[in-house]
Amino acid sequence: MALFEGLGPRARLLGVDLGTKTIGLALSDVERRIATPLETIKRVKFTPDVERIKALIERHDVGGLVFGLPLNMDGTEGPRSQATRAFVRNLKPLVPLPVLFWDERMSTMVVTRTLLDADASRAKRADAVDKMAAAYILQGALDRHDRISADAEAAEDEAEMRQDLDINTPPEGGALDDDL
Repeated sequence: MALFEGLGPRARLLGVDLGTKTIGLALSDVERRIATPLETIKRVKFTPDVERIKALIERHDVGGLVFGLPLNMDGTEGPRSQATRAFVRNLKPLVPLPVLFWDERMSTMVVTRTLLDADASRAKRADAVDKMAAAYILQGALDRHDRISADAEAAEDEAEMRQDLDINTPPEGGALDDDL
């Protein structure tokens, strides 16, 4: 994923769950392995919302953003996806960081179910769901990057191992037979 390639060695990622009334935020660790819920911003207007995000970016040395993209269940983009893309378009001149859009379908439902299973009160669920959804979105991107990196590393190791094999030398005690 291109987002990860341009990051500094200890730059964090900020996960963003953009809602109509709130913005859930989550932060990765410096190794970009674990996403942690950070904060929920009550949306006011674009400028103050962005000022709060910018302050958190500076405070936590954020190098990139992962925005949840609210796709329809069939994978198409609807009005909420368009609103998210418009928000990011307006944000880019003010926050010149790389952005990755991540499919957020079902994130709020999964987080709400988890909170219900933990017997969280309605008030606690309302307070936590957005920032936890942002963490769920960010963790999905982090996990995908880890899988891609592990697959690439395994392929590299296999290529290196094949290169080290000498296919013209028979195993000990064996013989090469060109007639087979």
